[in-house]
Amino acid sequence: MTPEIRVLTHSSIRVESTAGVLYVDPYCVKGAPHDADFVFVTHEHFDHFSPEDIDKVRKDSTVLIVPHNMYDKACDAMPEEVGITPAKPGFSYEVGGIKFETVPAYNLVKPFHPKTAGWVGYIFSLDGQRIYVAGDTDATDEAREVRCDVALVPVGGTYTMDATRAAELVNAIRPSLAIPTHYGSVTGTAEDAEIFRKRVDPGIPVDIRMEY
Repeated sequence: MTPEIRVLTHSSIRVESTAGVLYVDPYCVKGAPHDADFVFVTHEHFDHFSPEDIDKVRKDSTVLIVPHNMYDKACDAMPEEVGITPAKPGFSYEVGGIKFETVPAYNLVKPFHPKTAGWVGYIFSLDGQRIYVAGDTDATDEAREVRCDVALVPVGGTYTMDATRAAELVNAIRPSLAIPTHYGSVTGTAEDAEIFRKRVDPGIPVDIRMEY
C-alpha cells in the first residue's frame, strides 16, 4: 500500500497507511470522522494545536504525540483518557507500531517560532516511504539534512519560509515528491503554491493537494 496523503486545509494533514490513520495538526476539520489512530502536533499555535479538532478525529484508542515543551499544555487541554506522548526534537521514536523522527522546526530571523521552544517537524516511516511534514519552519540546517521520499513544506510566508525559500529547500533535499502546505486560509494564497511549483527543479514532481 502506498500511503494516501491529504492536505485538508492549511497545515492539517491526513495520512492513511497500513500502520493506521494519522493526522498532523488537525484544524478546521469537516464533520467528526473519529478515525485517527495517531494525532501528531508540531507546535502549540492555535492553527496547529486545536483541541476541538483533535476531538473530532480521535477515538478511544488514539495516541496524541506533542513536542515535549507543550506536554503540560496538552494534558491540561485534553480529556484524561487521551494518551499523550511527548517528543523532543532530533530524536527517533516508535509509538504504537509507527516509527518516526523529529526535526527541529523554527524561524531563522522571525520571532514566531524560536528554536528554544523545542517545536518539531516529523519524518514518518510508512510502507517503505519516508514522509517529511516540516511544521512551521524556515529552511534551517536541520531541514536541509532531511532525507525523505515525500516532503510537505510550508510556502505561505509571514510565519514560515515563503514559496521561494521552500523551493530552495526542496531542491536541496530532493524528495521524490513535494507537496506545499500552510497557505490558503491563515496566511498565504493559492498563488504561493504555484510559485513554489515553478521554482522547484523540473526533476522533482510537485503535487498541489490543498482541499481548502
